[in-house]
Amino acid sequence: MIHNKLKYLQLIGLVLLSMVVTTSCEREVSDDAILATFPTTADVFTDNPVGLTDEFFISFDPVEGANTEAFGTDNNEAYLGSSSIRIDVPSPDDPNGNFVGGIFRDRGEGRNLTGYDALTFWAKGSATGILSQVGFGTDFLEDKYPASRTAIQLTTDWKKYTIPIPNSSKLTQERGMFLFAAGGLDIVDDEPNGNEIGWTFWLDEIKFEKLGTLLLTEALLFNGQDLSTTSFQDSRLNLFGISTTFNLETGENVQVATSPLYFDFQNSDPNVAEIDFTGEPVINIIGDSGTTLISATISNANVQGSYEITSLGPLPFAPIPSLLPENVKSVFSDSYQDVVQINFDPGFGGSTTQVSLFERLNNTVSEPFNDQTLVYSTNNFTGILFDGIVDASNLSFMHVDIFIEDENGSIEFQIRDAGEDRIIDSNNNGFPINDDRDFRRTISNLNPGEWNSIEIPLAGNISNQKDNLAGIILVGGPDFILDNIYFYVP
Repeated sequence: MIHNKLKYLQLIGLVLLSMVVTTSCEREVSDDAILATFPTTADVFTDNPVGLTDEFFISFDPVEGANTEAFGTDNNEAYLGSSSIRIDVPSPDDPNGNFVGGIFRDRGEGRNLTGYDALTFWAKGSATGILSQVGFGTDFLEDKYPASRTAIQLTTDWKKYTIPIPNSSKLTQERGMFLFAAGGLDIVDDEPNGNEIGWTFWLDEIKFEKLGTLLLTEALLFNGQDLSTTSFQDSRLNLFGISTTFNLETGENVQVATSPLYFDFQNSDPNVAEIDFTGEPVINIIGDSGTTLISATISNANVQGSYEITSLGPLPFAPIPSLLPENVKSVFSDSYQDVVQINFDPGFGGSTTQVSLFERLNNTVSEPFNDQTLVYSTNNFTGILFDGIVDASNLSFMHVDIFIEDENGSIEFQIRDAGEDRIIDSNNNGFPINDDRDFRRTISNLNPGEWNSIEIPLAGNISNQKDNLAGIILVGGPDFILDNIYFYVP
């Protein structure tokens, strides 16, 4: 089987669309106000770029491994006409970058795409490779309405591909005309282990169309689940699990990664929570009590999934540690200098976990400080991964403060030592392999509604191998808050 490898590309932050109106200088804004209109040009690339910026192709960041030399045009290959776009996907060891990707942006103020229902293009490959991501709505400026398909399988013959527009009524002024990303082909196995090879693909006749044959079969929010949770005032919850699925005229069902701004949201009590789109879209808990239900529609159709949120008021502050700094190696605490940076949202495959950083001013002490906690909900398994290793050879315990509301909740902590290669290696069941070791401790019988200070010994399989600690795996809960995570000796 042939696979392509590309690091996960996240859609960047979203902001609210501001509508522009023109008014007469002789009267106030009224029914006579005229909404600004923008061109309805459908073509993006035929034999040449159509209405795009002078750069034509704007690459992803080379610092992240994007190869800016892989993009070009080909006057000897075309589906229609005399020219096409040629992409020479690099191999992993290419000094110019190990994947190719970027966008095409409208050179003007944007286009009115409300009359279309899809972006279409023709493509072929030198092999039956996979395009990691293809879409539109990303302009590297505001990125309001990104939408894309992933893992599009190409053939060695020209074939037409369709990216449905989730809700075209929103696209009154869109500058993000096209986005693509692709990495090397793996003809050996499914793992991104550097044995991938370069390959070539061509794109032609990129345009927006009104097909009239697309059927919205599913729209999901929160992965289609009806969730219920409690949270604290001034905390926030992520908007996640957002997608739409369309049935194409070929009979194929395709899923589209969809910006939440394509949805129209309903909030049953705005005094409890508000939805914020000014950065990464989140739900801010603003009330000190009460319950609200967050749901959505798209093009007058119901979206599956909702979130019932009850505010518990202010969260008490965690205890302030009293150990001397020289006896501590901290990974997450406001009381000590952390020795590593952490990735608290690693996005493990199969994980249902939602986690956010909760920040507020702790003014209960003589010297107020910015207090941070990690808020977890719907956790099945996730991790706190370190950007380096922690040598705990001379330390005896790990401390963590836990706040939980459900008296029946329990959390398993797996402290991982990555061995001499300093790479976390696990089998399909999550157990360490090769030279890795771990120690597991399940914490239960916690007092609900208050902070519980827990000491976990660095014992068991890591008692004699704790000089390359690389992370902490968290299992269960499912809803809890953590603070003051550090290794220490009494």
